[in-house]
Amino acid sequence: MSSSFDRIYEIVRQIPYGRVATYGQIAMLAGNPRWSRVVGYALHVNPQPDVIPCFRVVNRFGEVSKAFAFGGENRQVALLEQEGVEFTPDGRVDLKRFQWDGAQASQLS
Repeated sequence: MSSSFDRIYEIVRQIPYGRVATYGQIAMLAGNPRWSRVVGYALHVNPQPDVIPCFRVVNRFGEVSKAFAFGGENRQVALLEQEGVEFTPDGRVDLKRFQWDGAQASQLS
């Protein structure tokens, strides 16, 4: 599993400041569109949260994780807001405005 986690971490490191990506998007960029849950597991055990910005990953609806490993969902919201990411009245990230397109992500094989 470590090589798949390493691939996931490499992609997450590339998410720009002020942008978010979805679990499915990271899975696809890491080489397997069926890895959404694997992405979640990898981010939950993130060995370097100061280097690998797992707080920039949200679900496909733009919702933050209820089980954010590094301080809970309120901490994830606060970190995103510090970067200028805005939330809709129902508490979701506006993916049309803030989702990273991943176009320049280096895919690992």
